[in-house]
Amino acid sequence: MTKPKQIRGGAGDILEAKTGVRPQDNLYLAVNADWINQAVIPSDRSRTSSFDGIDLNVEKALMADFSAFAAGTKDLPQVPNFDKAVALYQLARDFEKRNREGAEPIQADLAQLTGLKDFAAFNAKAAELAKKAFSLPFVFSVDADMKNTKVNVTFFGGPSTFLPDTTTYQTTGAAKLLAVLEKQSVKLLTMAGVAAEAATSYAAAAIAFDKRIAGMVKSAEEWADYPAMYNPMSFKDFAAKFDQFDMAQVAPAILGETPERIINTDPRFLDEVNGLLNADNFAELKGWLLVKFINGVAASLSQAFREAAFPFSQALSGQPELTSGEKQAYYFANSEFSDVVGVYYGQTYFGDQAKKDVLDMIHKMLAVYEQRLQHNSWLSEATKAKAIVKLQALILKVGYPDKIEAIYNRLQVTPASAGGTLYENTRAAAMTRQADELEKLHRPVDRTVWLMPGNLVNACYDPQRNDLTFPAAILQAPFYDLKQSRAANFGGIGTVIAHEVSHAFDNNGAKFDEFGNMVDWWTKADFAEFKQRTEAEIALFDGLQYGPVKLNGKQIVSENIADQGGLTAAVQAAKDEGNDLHELFENFARVWANKQLTESIKTQVAVDVHAPGPERANVQSQSQDEFYTTFDVKPGDGMYLAPEERVHIW
Repeated sequence: MTKPKQIRGGAGDILEAKTGVRPQDNLYLAVNADWINQAVIPSDRSRTSSFDGIDLNVEKALMADFSAFAAGTKDLPQVPNFDKAVALYQLARDFEKRNREGAEPIQADLAQLTGLKDFAAFNAKAAELAKKAFSLPFVFSVDADMKNTKVNVTFFGGPSTFLPDTTTYQTTGAAKLLAVLEKQSVKLLTMAGVAAEAATSYAAAAIAFDKRIAGMVKSAEEWADYPAMYNPMSFKDFAAKFDQFDMAQVAPAILGETPERIINTDPRFLDEVNGLLNADNFAELKGWLLVKFINGVAASLSQAFREAAFPFSQALSGQPELTSGEKQAYYFANSEFSDVVGVYYGQTYFGDQAKKDVLDMIHKMLAVYEQRLQHNSWLSEATKAKAIVKLQALILKVGYPDKIEAIYNRLQVTPASAGGTLYENTRAAAMTRQADELEKLHRPVDRTVWLMPGNLVNACYDPQRNDLTFPAAILQAPFYDLKQSRAANFGGIGTVIAHEVSHAFDNNGAKFDEFGNMVDWWTKADFAEFKQRTEAEIALFDGLQYGPVKLNGKQIVSENIADQGGLTAAVQAAKDEGNDLHELFENFARVWANKQLTESIKTQVAVDVHAPGPERANVQSQSQDEFYTTFDVKPGDGMYLAPEERVHIW
């Protein structure tokens, strides 16, 4: 297979929204140019898209419902714990109370950080801070063992950086972004009662410490290699990695026990951690703790704090205006009680007829996928058989879960009438979630857990559970509509379904078996061929210019493999039913309609494992042989890619 040439998604700049373009020259613009020119990005968002359009409608409906519930004009639904979500919404919406309180709710927690005198004090207090859900320069979590998904194990890794990705620090705009954050942090700390001179020192120290972190932790490209996070080691060897910081005592205090082993997700960070956690760096460490804290809690305080914490977010996204208080109140309730709200949404807005039809499409796509695997030209019979076993073992989760997770029974909301504040409630929720997370270590893995709530416009595949999740919110136009043609539905939800199926066989999913265990189930020859095709998919996108940035083919390869497999299977399914492929390709392009601010593009491309929607629409279509016959695409047309340069995997 030859290396694909660098393509640019058809004629002209894909972001120019030029009208009158033929699909043979630029499918995305031929379908979406008029929409792009007419679309208006909401003032409290940094983009608008097909996904966002659905999300806005979901948000509008749920905000109206929450307002009615809070006012008592609508009876609360019979959904467990929904009353708590409404109570939190009422607290968040009470800006008179929030403004009156100012920084008062955070004073005790702020004092814990400002009171740290030296590195020894941090050592002694680290476990307590972790249990109280403060951000620390390391993270423990619990999840299924990637090589034995029946049991949970402890994972360890480094912290997140202030900027979106480690690569962002290498850009010309990094210094300006960090300066915005530093200035913002000084203002927030002084508003909270910290002396101006101390606040200035803390903020400068935090930036210096963050730059150290950025040189040690993984980039988005490195995190995209999911199996590479599995590096088991004995707890003794893990604790021995730390010099001045007493991890041998701190970790058991956080976890409640001394684990037999730790899964090290970021080996470079652990190897270099002593350059971060030492007495000489204490001033920087303390500043980082304070800056992390104050920027993290500002949203739950007064309107003045919300506004003071907006500039850095605005610099990263370009979002013109701060989200309204009313909308923020809904966001708090939806965030803390996501599954509860998702079940309410699914029960209220997702019909049985739609679920039945979507399930029919899922089974159709699975049948097509199995057929394609059976007739695959480059896999051996042994690998085919294993792949089909994995495909047939997929667990389907459609709409919303049948039960709500037990964690929501543990979450409590103290109302204003009992002295509760928004900050104290969200801090208590974070502590409860953290405790529950660590307690999973002694529970069996719960395979019924949904990774997405019913009101989220998205879908996913979980390699460690080998399941597919399709929330109710994505099951609407343009992705899916009982009223639109079957071909259009194949171009929308059909490609989404097969995309998620394809994740079971992308560069990451291919390393897990039907039980979600990381097992090598390929023949060596087959995997070598798969790797070669993966490299071709990387090259297909690598270096593509998208507005102000170039795409990183390695960072986005797993999603691109899934897009390739998803569109291929959807085309096959539509062909089998005798559907019009014009409608399929056009709706495939339509679901990726997108209009986005420049700052948001830079941030998204730095961290996202997905290619931008316009490139997904065009580049994947260019690798479909049926696209050329459907639209009579010929050499010289903007969308033409020579047959030997098209990438075919699934």
